[in-house]
Amino acid sequence: MSIAEKFELDERQQDRVIAMAWEDRTPFEAIEYQFGLAEKDVIKFMQEQMHPRNWRKWRARVQGRKTKHAKLRDNEISRFKSTAQRQITGNRISKKKY
Repeated sequence: MSIAEKFELDERQQDRVIAMAWEDRTPFEAIEYQFGLAEKDVIKFMQEQMHPRNWRKWRARVQGRKTKHAKLRDNEISRFKSTAQRQITGNRISKKKY
């Protein structure tokens, strides 16, 4: 039984889990909170969904990365969104200010 079947993830949810797993600032705890997949389940799910070469690249990228593990993050980071991300105000996107 695959992880997607075990956790009853539809195609849209599977795509979102993959996107969240690739995002540097989204910790595994956020995926667990939203979809119920623990870190080991996300790793197995990604392995099932990806070509072996791409899975190895992803695994090397997230292994030990502070931003992917809430316990390793700085206490200053309490959100999942990057401060560099543009803010949407009304119908226009505001310019990034430095």
